[in-house]
Amino acid sequence: MSHNGNLLAGSTSPYLLQHAGNPVHWRPWGPEAHAEAKRRDRPLLLSVGYAACHWCHVMAHESFEDPAIAALMNDLFVNVKVDREERPDVDAIYMAALHAMGEQGGWPMTMFLTPDGAPFFGGAYWPPTPRWGRPSFTQVLHAVDAAWRDKRADIGEQGENLVAHLVAAAAPDAGPDLKPEDLSRATGALTRILDPIYGGLRGAPKFPNAPIFRFLWSESYRARMPALRGAVRGLLDAVCAGGIYDHLGGGFARYSVDGEWRVPHFEKMLYDNAQILELLALASAATPTPLYAERARETFAWLMREMRAGDAFSSSLDADSEGEEGRFYVWSADEVEAVLGPDAAEFAAAYDVRPDGNWEGRNVLRRVAPRGDATTEARLAASRARLLAEREKRARPGRDDKILADWNGLTIAALARAAAVFDAPDFLAAAEAAFAFVAANLRDASGGLLHAWRDGRAGAAGLIDDYAAMARAALSLFEATGTPAYLERAEAWADAALTRFGDGEGGFFMAADGGDRLIVRPRPPHDGAVPSGASLIVEVFARLHHLTLAGRWRDAALGAARRHGGGESAQAQTPLLLAAIDLLERGGVVAVEGPLDDKRAIALARLALGAPDPTALTLRLDPALWPAGAPGGRPRLPAQPAAMLCRGQVCSLPVGDVEGLRALLAER
Repeated sequence: MSHNGNLLAGSTSPYLLQHAGNPVHWRPWGPEAHAEAKRRDRPLLLSVGYAACHWCHVMAHESFEDPAIAALMNDLFVNVKVDREERPDVDAIYMAALHAMGEQGGWPMTMFLTPDGAPFFGGAYWPPTPRWGRPSFTQVLHAVDAAWRDKRADIGEQGENLVAHLVAAAAPDAGPDLKPEDLSRATGALTRILDPIYGGLRGAPKFPNAPIFRFLWSESYRARMPALRGAVRGLLDAVCAGGIYDHLGGGFARYSVDGEWRVPHFEKMLYDNAQILELLALASAATPTPLYAERARETFAWLMREMRAGDAFSSSLDADSEGEEGRFYVWSADEVEAVLGPDAAEFAAAYDVRPDGNWEGRNVLRRVAPRGDATTEARLAASRARLLAEREKRARPGRDDKILADWNGLTIAALARAAAVFDAPDFLAAAEAAFAFVAANLRDASGGLLHAWRDGRAGAAGLIDDYAAMARAALSLFEATGTPAYLERAEAWADAALTRFGDGEGGFFMAADGGDRLIVRPRPPHDGAVPSGASLIVEVFARLHHLTLAGRWRDAALGAARRHGGGESAQAQTPLLLAAIDLLERGGVVAVEGPLDDKRAIALARLALGAPDPTALTLRLDPALWPAGAPGGRPRLPAQPAAMLCRGQVCSLPVGDVEGLRALLAER
């Protein structure tokens, strides 16, 4: 029986478009799907995934492309497809419901909902036939249908209970003002799960967990614990050498399937690469490291070559090509020898290429030999270039080319910091171009930010994450360039975040009021692989306070930290919020006064921007751009160019050269 067919062809999401040819009568998320479920008196089958998700592709091929399974889905349910990257608010609600059911969760996520959207059953991947102790997807469909017909009252009660749980869970995880001992407690909890042998956190699968290591980096300065910087470098050394890094094309994969960083899950996400790039810059600012500079430049080259969409950046690259995970990236020893000839043996020894393979009969490249002399490294670089040229002939993994404001914001901020540390003006130019693109194109009818955009078409509405990440990006560009327009844009987006997402008590909701009808208005989740919008907005408020000396931004930072910081047991789950509070309390500003094109002012600013302690901010003051005086009424310097280190309105004596500023920063 037809129920209007598959309605995904008009979607902006590449993930939804991947399913537009399914025989399943998919609908996009929205009130029309709920209305159809009510009209037919059928449950909603909600399927959530994303374009680069390997197991999403597996379930699609096994079940959603099967005419018999599709017919069963169409007959028994109203089927809704959601891209979790385009609608993280919807994903957050139903993933929380799945966890409340005692399920581990993951993607693809399949949830069964009442027509009003209340969840009553769900899971992640289901196979087409029973295996691994799991029922088949067909068995699940029949069982849910039978329960809907025969146990409607129980389903209603289950849905009501889950909604009540979600409402309670959406209450702010409030706590008292965060104190230094809270940060120390979280540091202790996180250091206990560090992997002292292989780097990162213990266990497998192994994720970079960049927010945790960004917090530990800050803590190394606050708590005067240099060993924490060693933990960050341990992570970076491991991922820069391991199979999680693409040694030919640049860029980091999402995670390693093992505990030693040998074999990646081959999808590449923009947000991972942005955060790792920022960690590389921070670590190199403290101790210049050729390997980190090399990885930063290679990752930038990958961003520009493979991820550019307009002047902004695409979301992800798929793990699969030609229906096989990792096919694009792996090599046989014979393939390497055919390309490199007499240079193959040296390359194989350096990158763990074995005759019988190091993973399922093939080879994942990973650097196992120590760094050699300049001549050796030049030969290996030439070999990598030849292999990359050969790899370019292969069928490429799919690219999700939608532009997400929050992930682009993370990338812009990382590029701005890395530009100063690695003396890479091309990084900064790319960051400014991406910012201009997002600001011009990801706009709704009222001038607010969109969350998603693709090929000239607006996607989902803006979330707190978008306003926070783009305001943070604007502040990073303001520090890097001294252009007042970036500060003005950051303040405007911070004000909009308070207005659109604020709860009136200092905290924030994930989605703006008046958007799609959801069973609960979710709060920003804790920091995970992607930073929480709550953590990012606290950092924005803290930076605005130090740069402008406006007390309202300090009040906003403290209020949000109280509402989202949680109690003792939850604080380690918000590492970036803790780092933001450290910035608020310890932060200082290096004010560099002088024309933006003055060579001595540029040198002073470059040193300030390259400070390894993230609580040191940079304020470039070109008198021609600040005719009414510096922000916050800071004193003007009689001689220019010069720099001074300020805490609030208390500033050091000015210094006029790099060595003097270096001494000031060292004293700090």
